[in-house]
Amino acid sequence: MYIHSLKFSCSKSYEDFPCSHRQWRHEGHCRFVHGYSRSFTFWFTAKKLDLNGFVVDFSSLKPLENRLKEQFDHTFLINKDDPLLNYWEQLHDLDALDLRIMDNVGMEFTSKLIWRWANEYLQDKDNGRTCCWKTESKENKSNKASYEKIPDWFKS
Repeated sequence: MYIHSLKFSCSKSYEDFPCSHRQWRHEGHCRFVHGYSRSFTFWFTAKKLDLNGFVVDFSSLKPLENRLKEQFDHTFLINKDDPLLNYWEQLHDLDALDLRIMDNVGMEFTSKLIWRWANEYLQDKDNGRTCCWKTESKENKSNKASYEKIPDWFKS
């Protein structure tokens, strides 16, 4: 059985994705549409380093960066169960906002979502040599959430 020791790790950050969202169930001000410039950090590890001595070649992560841009750059994020969803969809159709419907727009869920995206990409790209073991999503300098897990497929 292979036990991973996280001997080598590296991280990559992507910053300044301006988007807006709302948490409709929140009893306070978070129920209103508001925006942040979100930032994301990914931590990677490898079973062995590549030919260049890298855990992950950062230049190979462009597809992950593009996925972040598609989801979070000048977009409006809404929970799939938002009672105003039909209105948001109408505004999207009128080209007044760029709507993205998510299970949950919170930073905790976002951290798990981008962790999944990173590992789907790396498992295919590196044939299981690398994985993302932690992600962090930040709304601003004060508010952030993270998700940490080594994928089951990486352990074997």
